[in-house]
Amino acid sequence: MQHALPHETATTVDAIRAIVGERGIVTDAASAARYLTDWTGEFTGEAIAIVRPASTEEVSQVVRLCAAAGIAITSQGGNTGIAGGGIPYGNRPHILLSLDRMRTIRSVDKAARTATVDAGVVLQTLQETIAPDDLIYPLMFGARGSCTIGGNLATNAGGSNVLRYGTARALCLGLEAVLPDGSIVSDLSGVRKDNTGYDLRDLLIGAEGTLGVITGAILRLFPAPVAVATAFLSLRDMNSALVVLNRLQDVSGGLVEAFEYMPAPLVEAICAHLQMRPPFDAPAEIGILLEIASSRPTDAEVDDTGTQNLQGIVLAALEALMEEDMVVDALVASSEQQRADLWRMRESAAEAIFAKPHVYMFDIALPLAKVPEFVSLTDAEVDAAGLSTLTVAHLGDGNLHYTMVADSDAAWTADTVNRLKDHILERVNQMGGSFSAEHGIGRSKLDFMRRYRKAERLSAMQKIKAALDPAEIMNPGKTIPAS
Repeated sequence: MQHALPHETATTVDAIRAIVGERGIVTDAASAARYLTDWTGEFTGEAIAIVRPASTEEVSQVVRLCAAAGIAITSQGGNTGIAGGGIPYGNRPHILLSLDRMRTIRSVDKAARTATVDAGVVLQTLQETIAPDDLIYPLMFGARGSCTIGGNLATNAGGSNVLRYGTARALCLGLEAVLPDGSIVSDLSGVRKDNTGYDLRDLLIGAEGTLGVITGAILRLFPAPVAVATAFLSLRDMNSALVVLNRLQDVSGGLVEAFEYMPAPLVEAICAHLQMRPPFDAPAEIGILLEIASSRPTDAEVDDTGTQNLQGIVLAALEALMEEDMVVDALVASSEQQRADLWRMRESAAEAIFAKPHVYMFDIALPLAKVPEFVSLTDAEVDAAGLSTLTVAHLGDGNLHYTMVADSDAAWTADTVNRLKDHILERVNQMGGSFSAEHGIGRSKLDFMRRYRKAERLSAMQKIKAALDPAEIMNPGKTIPAS
C-alpha cells in the first residue's frame, strides 16, 4: 500500500469510503496484500486503497471520483489470472477495484435458459446454483472455485469445453458495465439478435478492464447432460489426433466436449504431485483426455449388455480406431469416481507445472493442422537446449499451453530462455497462430503485441482506448501498448 498520501488523494479516499462504507474499503497493508500479488507470484503492485463496492451504482460513483481526481483504476475478479492484468502497474496513484462483494445471482430464467448475475459471482457458485434445474453453464477450468464471471468475461476465458460451447464471449448475451467517465451502460435483455450499431458487449469482453468495468452479465445456459462418456487415450502419434477427434465428432453428432492433450511427462508430473496412479502402466506419450456428453434421453438408455448407448457408441469408435492403429490404448471411465479422477488429473495440471522451480508457460493458438509439426520441432529445440517440457493443450481448438521447465538453476539461464521464447513465438507467427489464446495480454505480453500485431491493428485499438478513456485511468499499462 502507498503511505503518506497527498491531501487531495486522501480526500478522494475519504469520499470513496463514504460511498462504499467501511466494509467496502481496505487501506492497511496486511489486509490488502492478497489483492496486490497475482496467482503466480510474479506480478505485484501498489494501491492507495482496495475498493470493494457492493453495487453497480457504487462502482459508477467511485469511477466518477477517480476520473475527476486522475486516479487510475485496476479492476479485479478472483485474482486467478496469470498475465498480470489484474494487478496495478505504474507510478501514478491507483485504486484496486475488487468486485468480490458483488456476488448476487440476480435471476435464472429456466425457460429462456439464461442467468443474470453480478460480475463478482464465482463461476462454480453459478454452476452449483443452476444444477438442481438440470442446467449448466459450461465454462470449465481448474480455477472455477475462485474465478469470477466478470474476470472470465474481461479476459474472454476459454477452458476445456471451448471445443463445443465456445469461449466466455460466446456464452454471454449482454453486459452491464461502468465506462471510464462513470456512466453506466446496460443491456441485460437477453435478446439473441440485435443489429443496432457497434456491439459494446464484444468490445468490453476481452478488453481486460481497459475500457470499463464489467459489473453484470446475462449468460447462456444449456441442458445438463444425461449421458457422459469419459476416456483417457494413448494415441500412436500427434498426426493421429485430428483423425481421432473428427471420427468421434462424426459418430457422436458433434458432441465432443473435451479433447485435452496430456503427454507422458505432464501426466508423470501431475501424478507425482497428487500422489496418484497414472491411467496406464506404460506411459502414454500422446495422451488425450476425452469427454463426450449428450442431453438426448436416448443416449442415456441402456442396451441388453447394460451399456449406456452413448458409451456404446464411443467404445465402438475406439475399437475401430485401435484396429486402424490410431489409438494404442484406451481407459473408458466406468464410474463417476473414475471420471472424477481423470478430471482431477487434468485440472491439477497448472498446479503441478507451477510447482517446478523454473517455469515459462506460453498460451498459444495454432491452426489445427499445424499442431503436430509445431510440437515436433519445438520439443526437439527445447530438449537440445537442456530444458524440459510440460505441455498441456486444449487440442480440439488448437490452444497449447506449451511450457518450458527446469529443475536446476544452471540450465535455466536468461539467454537460453529468451532465445527459446523468441524462436518459439516466431514459429507460432510463421504458422499463422496467436501468442495469446485465452489468458489475456495483461503486462506479460505487451511486448508481443508490439512485435506481432500489425501497426494498423494496434493503431485502431489505441484510437478506441483514447476515445473511451482519454485520461487513461482504466488499467493503464496493460493489454494495449501506448501509442
